[in-house]
Amino acid sequence: MLALPAHAAEGGKGVTVYTTAQGAKQQMVRSQVAAPRPGHPLTEAENSIFVEPQRRFQPFLGIGGAITDATAETFAKLDPARQAELLRAYYDGEAGIGYTLARTTIHSSDFASGSYTYIEEGDKALDTFSIEHDRRYRIPMIKRAIQAAGGTLPMMASPWSAPAFMKDTNHMLQGGKLLPEYAAAWAKYYTKFIDAYTAEGIPIWSISLQNEPMAKQTWESMLYTAEEERDFLKNHLGPAIRASAHPDTKIVVWDHNRDMMVHRANVIFGDPEAAQYAWGMGFHWYETWAGFDPMFENVRRVHESYPDKVLLLTEATVEKFDWAQVQRWSNGERYGTSIINDLNNGASAWIDWNMLLDETGGPNHVGNYCFSPIHADTRTGELVYTPSYWYIGHFSKFLRPGAHRVSAASSRSNLLATSFVNEDGSLATVVMNPTGKDITYNYYVGTASTRVTIPAHAIQTLVQ
Repeated sequence: MLALPAHAAEGGKGVTVYTTAQGAKQQMVRSQVAAPRPGHPLTEAENSIFVEPQRRFQPFLGIGGAITDATAETFAKLDPARQAELLRAYYDGEAGIGYTLARTTIHSSDFASGSYTYIEEGDKALDTFSIEHDRRYRIPMIKRAIQAAGGTLPMMASPWSAPAFMKDTNHMLQGGKLLPEYAAAWAKYYTKFIDAYTAEGIPIWSISLQNEPMAKQTWESMLYTAEEERDFLKNHLGPAIRASAHPDTKIVVWDHNRDMMVHRANVIFGDPEAAQYAWGMGFHWYETWAGFDPMFENVRRVHESYPDKVLLLTEATVEKFDWAQVQRWSNGERYGTSIINDLNNGASAWIDWNMLLDETGGPNHVGNYCFSPIHADTRTGELVYTPSYWYIGHFSKFLRPGAHRVSAASSRSNLLATSFVNEDGSLATVVMNPTGKDITYNYYVGTASTRVTIPAHAIQTLVQ
């Protein structure tokens, strides 16, 4: 049974510190350090984290994870007690890590037991549109997640491919492009999905135009150049959403890796006719597939060029699942590094991929098995919490929607940090130590400081 410490700092007792560390018997352990006070001499030789709450930047929308078919199918295999535990673990702000956003798919992705759409093949008029498939697993889980989150859970939805007959390949898998004669019908498909889910009590907060529009995958995928995405947005999808019953649904473009997001932003946001429909840009973290480092600076470049557009990471997962490596600590550190850098470079939200997968890293109908923050061992019925869960929780539990990022910097590259002021005035600073040594650092808030020690391979959240 999962048990987490309450997140409220005890007034008048200094800074409350929550620590997760490799090899610890318990994670997110709560402790106290003295409140920052003036007078500590600043020296060059020491590690310091500098926070200036008066220097404020982008607002924070929240952190969450995706409820895919695979997640919902696995959830359905759990007994009622484990189902309740999982929902608490993710959505309860006190007993869990307080997720406040979610993502789902428009019909199938690879993380499902098979491919499907909401219409009969060849139905250009969409007369047969039905979300009946989703009522078995996905919709029931989403409804319970909304309830667990307190009645509100902003939901993003993304398509992986148009139906086969609408594409030049006549196949949902292996890429292919949308045929021009089906552009209007495909745009209408989004609005019918939004209408159908809203009628189920699941409002759709935002949609992305296409998941990973530059990737020809072995699973459901569809390709757009930057110009093709721009033109579909301004000539079809944007007007269709604006004329629909839910015109305030936000449209997110790109929804792919950081590597090419600057070019995509310039083409779409640089076109006033298209930009009027684009609320923001989603991005993923998989540019590292080619062996290169994460390109966090591209998030900053888009943020600086188009500060009126919201940036959000919309998908991240550790691939090449191996059950023997489910507790691999570096998986959690990858999350911590990414979340800190994405937020510091201008992102306003961060949405993980599958919230729950089974002991195979699936189900996945093309064998693309991956890690998730929590796995269900369906052989035993147990839930397995991984390092990724704890690392994400150091942000989602303490940084609340409506917060603003404030200035935070480390004096040494051995520590990473980000800091936010919540609407209630509380200051939450996340510090990460990816090194193999314990580090004692000066925690400065303005000109006052206190001393904190972070263990090797650990992450802390400081709340005051």
